[in-house]
Amino acid sequence: QVQLEESGGGLVQAGGSLRLSCAASGGSFRSIAMGWFRQVPGKERECVAATSKTGSNFYYKDAVKGRFTISRDSAKNTVHLQMNSLKPEDTAVYYCAALLSIYTDRVYRTSIEYRYWGQGTQVTVSA
Repeated sequence: QVQLEESGGGLVQAGGSLRLSCAASGGSFRSIAMGWFRQVPGKERECVAATSKTGSNFYYKDAVKGRFTISRDSAKNTVHLQMNSLKPEDTAVYYCAALLSIYTDRVYRTSIEYRYWGQGTQVTVSA
């Protein structure tokens, strides 16, 4: 059983930056592929960034390419999402997700593929 604990959300002005962190426990971090999702009321949860279990492959939603960076810190069993040049449309609840993967380089982009979820952290970007 993998537990995920998120931190780092908050309120920021447009153009600002935030860094979200997700600490994983209860499983082998080397076996875990991870992703960051976001959700606004009335819409489906969408993947904004994901990384393979080795950190060798990545996915970014087009809307965040060049602004968001996902990274793994194996020493701390933590995945970060660095968010720069934030826009009001980035406002959402952000969720960290994980799954045990047998594939070295596979990146998972859909919520149904992930088994473990964090509690969510609110990110609000004011205009």
